Formats: sequence, C-alpha cells, structure tokens
Amino acid sequence: MSQHHSISDTRVAVLVDCDNVSPEILEHALRVVAQFGRVVLRRGYGNPGTLGNRWQEALVRQAFTPCLQYQYAAGKNTADIALALDALEALFDRRADTFCLVTSDSDFAYLCRKLRERGATVCIVGEPKTPDALRNASDQFFEWIRPEAAADSTSVATGRTVTRSDSCVKPEPARLDPPKSPVKRRPRFVVEAVSLLASDTSEGKVALGALGQYLKRTDPAFSPKTYGHSGLLDMIKTYDLLVSIQEPGGHWSVALAPREEQVSESVADMVVG
Repeated sequence: MSQHHSISDTRVAVLVDCDNVSPEILEHALRVVAQFGRVVLRRGYGNPGTLGNRWQEALVRQAFTPCLQYQYAAGKNTADIALALDALEALFDRRADTFCLVTSDSDFAYLCRKLRERGATVCIVGEPKTPDALRNASDQFFEWIRPEAAADSTSVATGRTVTRSDSCVKPEPARLDPPKSPVKRRPRFVVEAVSLLASDTSEGKVALGALGQYLKRTDPAFSPKTYGHSGLLDMIKTYDLLVSIQEPGGHWSVALAPREEQVSESVADMVVG
C-alpha cells in the first residue's frame, strides 16, 4: 500500500478507548485529524457502564458507532482487544490508511508499531498522563488538557440584563430605523486551525483554500456567513491574531500575527466592533 496520499484520498479511522479518556477529548480529536484527510471510521469502545453513561451523548452527537464490549472475566479489558482487532482489519481491508487512537493507555504501543510497520500513519490524541512508550510509538502525539471550568455566563455576557424596572417601562412607538449590518463574529477555532496547520510548514503559513477545506472537514456546516462575513478572506481580515498574505500568483495564505502584534482574544466567540 502506498505511503503517500493527498489529503483528498487519505482515509482516516478514529478509534476511541472510552474506558480510558474523558468524553470532552472527542471534539478536539476530530479537529486534529481533519488535517490528515476524510474520517471514514468513527468508533468508540467501552464497557456498558462507560458507554451507557458519560460517553453516550458525545458519541451520538459526533456520529460515532458505539462498540459495546462486556467483560467476561474480572480484570480483562475486552474493549482494548476489540479496538486493536478492528484497527488491523480496517488496515488489511484498505478501508483506512491513517489511524487516530484516542487513548492514554500504553498497552496500545504495540498496535501502533504494527500499524506503522504495514505502512499506516498513526497519531495519538491523549491526556497529559500518556506514557512516553505510547507517545513515541506514534507518528504524532497530540496532547489534550482538560479545560478549566467554564466561567459563570453572567461574567462574560456582553448584552444588557433586563431588570424588573425595564419590563415596566412603557414601550416606545416603533421606529423605522435603517437595517443594521450583521454582527461580525470571530470564533476562536479559526485561530486554532491556522496554528495547527501552519505549525507543520517551513513558511509558517497555510493556503486560504486549504484552511477552508480543513474548517469544512471539522464542521460540514461551517460558513463564514454564519458569523456575519461575506467570505473566508473577509473573515480572516478581522482577526488581530491572524494575517492574510497575497502570494505572487494571486492566491492568499494565512499566518499567525507576529507575537508582539498579537492582542489577547481569550473569549471563545469574539465580536467585531
């Protein structure tokens, strides 16, 4: 099997060890693997207690196939064996040539080595607890750190809170004001996408078209118009953390702004004034 694939024909399998990691890691894993190609297999492996409780909502929302495995004897993890067998089967059947294992369990190090021996590309998405044995067995390791608890919604709200006194104010007659232009928003994930894609290039930038394809793979419903922009280039130009570059051939590239020019944009979904 050829080891050289374009992004358009690379088939990716995302196999999740649900007994070992948190459901919150799933969305991050899908954003990471979108840079490699099209995800053709999405499977989550675990025992009834895991898949029936905390993982159920995440698997359903992200269109994963739950692979329920009963423990036939105490201390035996049949879910790990099922994941390994399915990975090898997908490789031999040529259904996938790139594998993303979402786990921090070093027991999968041998599976990683066998897949790579057969010409497959293997990446691991794991938590900080992931042992070096597993990290080093993959082509690329992506560490996911659990985000801090979300701040109280009232502390980040930008709109005015309606109070009782407000509700008692007599409404004014309707005015025929001119229509307002749509609010332009700057979602943080666009900056994260540029950072991820540009980090693997010597120039530190990514083609605008490649960025658009990546954003579509991570979210098929993505559209700049949803965020109030006429197009992706128009959207990119509103970011303080990004710079758009017109190349000699006329096409555009995107890079992170020089650090000294960056402005803090810690809110996940920022509004352009």
